[in-house]
Amino acid sequence: MDENEISKIVFESALKIHRALGPGLLESAYEECLFYELKKQGLKIEKQKKLPLVYEEIQLDVGYRIDIIVEDKFIVEIKSVEALTDVHLAQLLTYLRLSNCKLGLLINFNVSLLKNGVRRVINGTL
Repeated sequence: MDENEISKIVFESALKIHRALGPGLLESAYEECLFYELKKQGLKIEKQKKLPLVYEEIQLDVGYRIDIIVEDKFIVEIKSVEALTDVHLAQLLTYLRLSNCKLGLLINFNVSLLKNGVRRVINGTL
């Protein structure tokens, strides 16, 4: 399964959750629901995966955590904020670079229409 196929599954799962719960909950609630939905579909997923930072020859365990990683190659960063900002996009792009993943979705559940809260972020070219 490639990243684009995973992206479609993640988006459809997030849409299902958003239709059922709506905006206004904590990020952790949406994360648990998305984890559950993706797990039901038989995908290999991990949540709150530690992401070490390697600088030259040292490895720093600085507490970065990926919200959800799917099939070891697709990152989902979940937010429940008034509006996505450049900092949120930069965070996901940094996670993609540090993990050598090519694609991820930044999903803000705190919107009335979910498609307005989703950003597809690419690390390099697909």
